[in-house]
Amino acid sequence: MKLASLKAGRDGRLIVVNGDLDRYVPATDIAPTLQAALDDWERVEPLLRALAKDLEKDRRDDAADLDLNALAAPLPRAYEFVDGSAYLPHVERVRRARGAQVPDSFYEDPLMYQATSAGFLGPRDPVPAVSEDHGIDFESEVIVVTRDVPMNASPEAAGAAIVLVGLVNDVSLRNLIPGELAKGFGFLQSKPRSALSPVLVTPDELGEAWRDHVLHLPLHSYLNGEWFGSPDAGTDMQFSFAKLVAHAARTRPLTAGTIVGSGTIANQDTAVGASCLAEKRMLEIIADGKASTPFMRFGDTIRIEMLDEDDRNIFGSIEQEIRRHG
Repeated sequence: MKLASLKAGRDGRLIVVNGDLDRYVPATDIAPTLQAALDDWERVEPLLRALAKDLEKDRRDDAADLDLNALAAPLPRAYEFVDGSAYLPHVERVRRARGAQVPDSFYEDPLMYQATSAGFLGPRDPVPAVSEDHGIDFESEVIVVTRDVPMNASPEAAGAAIVLVGLVNDVSLRNLIPGELAKGFGFLQSKPRSALSPVLVTPDELGEAWRDHVLHLPLHSYLNGEWFGSPDAGTDMQFSFAKLVAHAARTRPLTAGTIVGSGTIANQDTAVGASCLAEKRMLEIIADGKASTPFMRFGDTIRIEMLDEDDRNIFGSIEQEIRRHG
């Protein structure tokens, strides 16, 4: 089942989308928004699945052509977004470039921070930026969305609470990060609003690619229309989503609609490319002593997508342009 939100008000209008991502049917008679559906998931899910089945079998008179430009983020705003860093090749390279070692604890205890959830950009919305000097970067990641998760839930219970999977462009302003982290209090201005994929899907939609709460498919990024990287999301993931969700819930419950991110997808094999500019720059520093790839400029574009084994676009593509704010 694939769910999305049409742009309408702050929280959008819930729709069910077909497998080819070209037709949809309104779902507001079942739940007005995706957040409302998540709040009542046990009752609502079978109703949405029945609607999705009717859509696939062309049984709905109210079905319409899908315009991806009309979509908001599936969850236009979420109660919580916590982002991990589960791909240690990314962490290792970033630290190596500045002459630092990865602490042993990083291999046992996930890195995670509280991200911006008050509003997500739609999959075709431009990324507003104040200045190119801030070091504008994209980050291609996988996310999951949960039902309510009790405090101190086990990884098994946390994994069972995962109900939707999607993608995110976790925008970063790299040149603001060092100063903020030096204060010892985490990210703020360096982490603006991110963009979600056009649709979120239930794990069963992913078939055998969803195993052990890990998505085993390459994630493709294209910068200004040119291939940038296709690391496999199932390779070199140190912590499964079940463990990431459990980590986030260790000392507090998570509310239905919580988004948990994987962190930037990265593989030990550098031939598959990267999922952000910072990593490519770090590899250049390691190899040549300096970075030669610039961060994004106004007018630059990024496309992020994941294809199944039949080359069908699973979540739809995030396609964005960097725009000057104001």
